[in-house]
Amino acid sequence: MDLLDVGRIIAGLVLLTVGGEVLVRGASSLATRVGISSLVVGLTVVSTATSTPELAVTVGAVMRDEPGLAVGNVIGSNIANVLLILGISALVLPLLVKQRLVRLDLPIMVLLSVMLLVMSLDGGIGLVDGVILLAVLIGYTVMTILVSRREDRAERVAAERPGGAGGGAGAADAVGTATVSAPGSDEAPRTSVPKSLLLVLVGVALLVAGATVLVEGAVNTATAFGVSSLVVGLTVVAVGTSLPELAVSVIAVRRGERDLAVGNVVGSNIANIGLVLGLPAILSSGGLPVPDAAIALDIPLMLAAAVALLPIAFTGFIIARWEGGLFLALYAAYTAFVVLAATQHDALEGFTAVMGWFVLPLVAVTLVAVTAHEFGVRRGRRESAG
Repeated sequence: MDLLDVGRIIAGLVLLTVGGEVLVRGASSLATRVGISSLVVGLTVVSTATSTPELAVTVGAVMRDEPGLAVGNVIGSNIANVLLILGISALVLPLLVKQRLVRLDLPIMVLLSVMLLVMSLDGGIGLVDGVILLAVLIGYTVMTILVSRREDRAERVAAERPGGAGGGAGAADAVGTATVSAPGSDEAPRTSVPKSLLLVLVGVALLVAGATVLVEGAVNTATAFGVSSLVVGLTVVAVGTSLPELAVSVIAVRRGERDLAVGNVVGSNIANIGLVLGLPAILSSGGLPVPDAAIALDIPLMLAAAVALLPIAFTGFIIARWEGGLFLALYAAYTAFVVLAATQHDALEGFTAVMGWFVLPLVAVTLVAVTAHEFGVRRGRRESAG
C-alpha cells in the first residue's frame, strides 16, 4: 500500500468535511432569507448540498470506469445516513420527527429505494431509468416547496386571528415551520447574499476537489489489497462522503434544530438516488452497470434501513437514544459483514449465522413490539379524550 494513497484518502476526507460545512452555511443562509422552514431547508437545500460529494465521487468513478465504486458509494452512503448519521445524532439528543416527514418524505424515500431495486434487476440503470429518477426528485422538490409555502400562509392567517398566537405555535410544531436560526446561530440571517453565494461556490469547489482526491486514493488502495471497488464504495468512500451529513446533523441537533437533522438525512437519501444516480445514468452512454452483489444484498439492505425508519419515526414522532444505539449497532454489523465477505474470513460463516438466526429476528420482534405498544397507547389516549 502506497502511503501517498493513504494521504490522498485523508486529504480527501478533510476537504469533504470542510467543503460540506462551508457549503451548508452558505446554502442555509440563502434559504433563511427567503423564509423557508428548517425542515424544508434540510429536505431540499442542505440535503442537495451535502449530496454534492456523492455526486462528485460518482461522476469521477464513472469517468474512471469504476461503476462498482459509483453505485456502491450511493448505496453505502444511504445506509450510513440512516444507521450511522441518525444513530449518532439520536445519541447526542433524541430526534424529533414531524408528521409531514412521516406522511410524505419518508414514503418518498422508500418509494425511490424500491424503484432503484426494481430498475437494477436487469443489471444496470439505463437512460430511461435515470430520467425517471431525476424527474421524481424534481417533482418532489417542487411539491415540498409549494406545500411549505401553503402551510406558512395558513400559519400566518391563524396567528393573525384573535388568540391565534397560541394556535400558530401549535401549527408550527405540527408541520415543522420553525425558522432555520436557532439560539446561538443568529449569525446566519445576517450573512449577506453575495457572501452566502461565495460560501456556496467555495464549498462546492472543496467538495469536488476532495471527492476527486478521495476516489483516486481509494481505488489505488483497493487495487493494492485486492478488494473490489464496490466494497470500497460501500465502506470507506460511503462514510467519507457522508461526513457532511454527519456534521450538519450533529450541529443541527446541538443547536436545537432536531427536525433539520432528520430532514437532512431523508432529503440526502432522496437526492442520492434521484440526482447522484439519475444524472450520471443520463450522461453515461451505456448507463450505470450495477454489480450482482449489490442487487443481491446491499440495495435490499438499503431498502430495509429506509423501511425500518418508518415505524421508529412514527412511534411518538421521535427517534430515542436507544433507537439511535440500535442503528449504530446494525451499521457496525453491516460493515463487519461487508469486510468479512470481501476478505473471505473464516469468521464469516459463524457471523452470518448469528446475525441471520438471532440478532436480526430479535431486532424485528423488538420493532414490532414497540410499534404495537405505541399504537395501543395512542388509541387509549384517543378513547379517553373522546
